[in-house]
Amino acid sequence: MSLVDARPVAIGRGGLTAPPIAYGAAALGNLYRALGDDEWQQIIPAAWDSGVRYFDVAPHYGLGLAERRLGEGLRALPRDEFLVSTKVGRLLVPQDADGRTDLENLFDVPSDHRRVRDYSRDGVLRSIEDSLTRLGLDRIDIVLVHDPDEFEREALDGAFPALAELRDQGVITSFGAGMNQSAMPARFVRETDADVMMIAGRWTLLDESAADDLLPAAAERGVSVLAAAVFNSGILATDDPAAGAMFDYGPAGEQIVERARAIARVAARHGHTLPELAVQYPLTHPAVPAVVLGGASAEQIARNSGLRSRPVAPELWGELRELGLISHSPPTGAVPPSARPRSEREGQPVR
Repeated sequence: MSLVDARPVAIGRGGLTAPPIAYGAAALGNLYRALGDDEWQQIIPAAWDSGVRYFDVAPHYGLGLAERRLGEGLRALPRDEFLVSTKVGRLLVPQDADGRTDLENLFDVPSDHRRVRDYSRDGVLRSIEDSLTRLGLDRIDIVLVHDPDEFEREALDGAFPALAELRDQGVITSFGAGMNQSAMPARFVRETDADVMMIAGRWTLLDESAADDLLPAAAERGVSVLAAAVFNSGILATDDPAAGAMFDYGPAGEQIVERARAIARVAARHGHTLPELAVQYPLTHPAVPAVVLGGASAEQIARNSGLRSRPVAPELWGELRELGLISHSPPTGAVPPSARPRSEREGQPVR
């Protein structure tokens, strides 16, 4: 099975569907290094040819550059055949770059804008309008509240009600939050009518913390969880992790490296690679319809998109569980809550 042949899965409750591998477009914003025109212009065609039909971006990525490049890359493609999500919570305000770059925020672009955190209703509306302009699209399918860690109350009082209103009006189809932690998104699942959450780095082979709070809450409420950063900053992206490999934005400790190597050895005995397991493991939970993978070149996109082409057998997951290398027991034949008939989900109160 190739990704191109993968059956689309339901994302959210609004009828959106896409194959289970999405592209996270941070690299289009010059993440870590600047991409030349000959590089970035190949990325969207490579993703499309690999079967990707869901693209995630944010104003934060390259101070709007990723949105502009993504929009340009999608312009010639049929709009009804792909999904786009972007984020709100950081408004971009013009300023004089004065020779400075945004590398302190990891993006190699001129600092010609500054980010202003704004989770109010007006801030959400302005952010979406600005994103539509940069993307050059007539609509955004999914809007996620971006990293409201210190702004939980503002998000609950401002951003989420505004997004619910936009969904009711048909302006957007789904909404939720995108974060690097799982506890707050779990509260959002319980306290709002959001139907999509994106969790980065907290539902992976090496960090299963989302299974303690977000995933059970999402399964109960019929909320789709999109798993991002499944390589945990790189340690799970190679067949044999080296000492000091990156984990959660810093060098991995010895125990983490050895655990990753142990998982890799089990994978090899079953004829698989560590990156294949890293991509497929998050999808074993019934609340997770898709993983979001990055990539800064056409070659990386093609490679990442193919990591699901050889399905991992249940026996491999069982061995990892028996060895204490993973905690979650992947179900067999489970149906994601977001794919259940609407009648099975109606009547669930917003707590």
